[in-house]
Amino acid sequence: VQLQASGGGLVQPGDSLRLSCAASGRIIGYQMAWFRQAPGKEREFVATINFTGGRTDYADAVKGRFTISRDNDANTLNLQMNTLKPEDTAVYYCAARPSQGYLVKAGTVYEYNIWGQGTLVTVSS
Repeated sequence: VQLQASGGGLVQPGDSLRLSCAASGRIIGYQMAWFRQAPGKEREFVATINFTGGRTDYADAVKGRFTISRDNDANTLNLQMNTLKPEDTAVYYCAARPSQGYLVKAGTVYEYNIWGQGTLVTVSS
């Protein structure tokens, strides 16, 4: 499976943006996630979702503002980002790991073996 993220752009603080990640194959067998990397910082966990879409986990910094979802029929992963802040500025990456049948709270880059290219989100007035 190959992943390709899209949907980034320049928005103002308080705006919303929706990122998508298209897979080249079926994603039903994968736990999926979003990470982000701000300039000069390490890549950090944003959110993850189990193979059915019924279980999710979020970083504290985005909880209540971001929503991760997936469409296994369309083989896509999404990230709805609301009330964006300047500190959300980063390159956002989608990632996948083989599903273990339940949600693994996998929050490090080492726990995912498939990565898409990033899409840049800039939040600035």
